[in-house]
Amino acid sequence: MDYRVEQLAARAEVSVDTVRFYQARGLLQPPRREGRVAWYGDHHLRRLAEIRRLQSRGLSLAAVRRLLTGELDAADEALATAVAAPDPAARFTMEELAERSGIPLELLQALSREGLLVPQRLAGEARFTAADVEAAAAGLRLLQAGLPLPEILELARRHHEAMRAVAEQAVELFDEHVRHPLRESGLPDEEAAARLVEAFTALLPATTRLVAHHFERTLLAVAQEHIDRVGGEAEVAAVQRQVGATP
Repeated sequence: MDYRVEQLAARAEVSVDTVRFYQARGLLQPPRREGRVAWYGDHHLRRLAEIRRLQSRGLSLAAVRRLLTGELDAADEALATAVAAPDPAARFTMEELAERSGIPLELLQALSREGLLVPQRLAGEARFTAADVEAAAAGLRLLQAGLPLPEILELARRHHEAMRAVAEQAVELFDEHVRHPLRESGLPDEEAAARLVEAFTALLPATTRLVAHHFERTLLAVAQEHIDRVGGEAEVAAVQRQVGATP
């Protein structure tokens, strides 16, 4: 069948603006034109359904486009889905995060802009988890301790830039030494996808634990060195006790 854009949008249960947005992003093929009239077909309807299916799994529009164009395969879809970890029941908006954490929405938006809060993407929307509530509460404790907000945000910006660079290198290592060998192994797509997700889910907690442990130890070492230089006797003794009590 042929559809005008309004008919296509109604059948696909999306807005006309969404159809045009997908076209502009290269997700939807251009319509057939007769004069000034643009005609869409059933293949456009199927493509819209596929876009919605992939977005419902938590994939970004960039990932959706690469899957639809064949740049990514079934194994990549499985990995991207595992990274997105879509579970709508356990995720909420920034407004809900503000309500749960008791932190003003404007402050959370500032923390997000500086990279201190990094949302997950679910169907193209930013979503947060219980772990983000804990992180936001930790940030609030820094403010309550007397640390000024501008300096915290500047530190967050520098930390985000450094962690982003490290994360990109880690992903490149995973891509080179895990994903590519699996793609070239000749395994069936489903088995390769399962092994890829298994490898990722095993390496993610190991990597995050390693990074967190290293940062905690480095922070303690720097604090100890600083107090040893400028602190009084009681301060030095207190820090020594804390270092000894830290696992």
